[in-house]
Amino acid sequence: MKKYLSLVTFTHTIFAMPFAFIGFFLAVTTTSYRFDWVKLVLMVLCMVFARNSAMAFNRYLDRNIDSKNPRTKQRDIPSGRISPASALTFTIINCLLFVITAWFINNLCFYLSPVALLVVLGYSATKRFTALCHMVLGLGLSLAPIGAYLAVTGQFALTPLFFSLAVLCWVSGFDIIYALQDEDFDRDENLHSIPAWLGKVNALRLSTFLHVLSAAFVIMPVFFTPVGFGYLYYAGIVFFCAMLIYQHLLVKPNDLSRVNFAFMTTNGIASVVFAVFFLLDRLWIR
Repeated sequence: MKKYLSLVTFTHTIFAMPFAFIGFFLAVTTTSYRFDWVKLVLMVLCMVFARNSAMAFNRYLDRNIDSKNPRTKQRDIPSGRISPASALTFTIINCLLFVITAWFINNLCFYLSPVALLVVLGYSATKRFTALCHMVLGLGLSLAPIGAYLAVTGQFALTPLFFSLAVLCWVSGFDIIYALQDEDFDRDENLHSIPAWLGKVNALRLSTFLHVLSAAFVIMPVFFTPVGFGYLYYAGIVFFCAMLIYQHLLVKPNDLSRVNFAFMTTNGIASVVFAVFFLLDRLWIR
């Protein structure tokens, strides 16, 4: 179990899972649908299974690339801790569990489950042909809030879409920062990434622009949600934006020593704290 948790870097679940809770409780507090423990558990399981399949497939598909990269050659498959066949089997099992769990939620989630898998699994191949791979990763994680909303209501709405767009821009932006570490390697191996395409300076500028858009999208629900937000949500917006600014202060084109801290710690805190402010605000309003 420890090896498989390492394979899928389970701690990175902290990025999208809080936004899934946002989507779920947005539906519960702004529509006529009531809170349902069973649906909440099923939603969490879908998140876990989808992410497990995406990460395991990424490690499987990138195993030869990872073995060449000094930064990644100690990952589970290149180091021999997990075989490629085991990683692929783990991927297939989690894909099946995801689809089955979606079936228990509602028909719409079940019908859309293959589409969601296509996005989250397809990301792993994109670096081979497009520098927009970071946006595809962002798209995959952006399914969390809208998917959780659909789990409750079974229908689309505008407000959860703003949260999904916020996640798309936020994740794409911080993945560009993370990819700065592999700029030279990607270029040497003919892999596509924004840093390899635009260079460090311009990559950071694009990341900043995406994070400005992310900040705008977390503000937009204020104007479109039928049940308004209170001061706690505004405090969450301020905190989230402050963490976006902070991670850009940590990373410079000529100093990447704090990239991992900016990537994992800063964004993990931003996601969790923002979700907590959102949930407290919803409970207060409720």
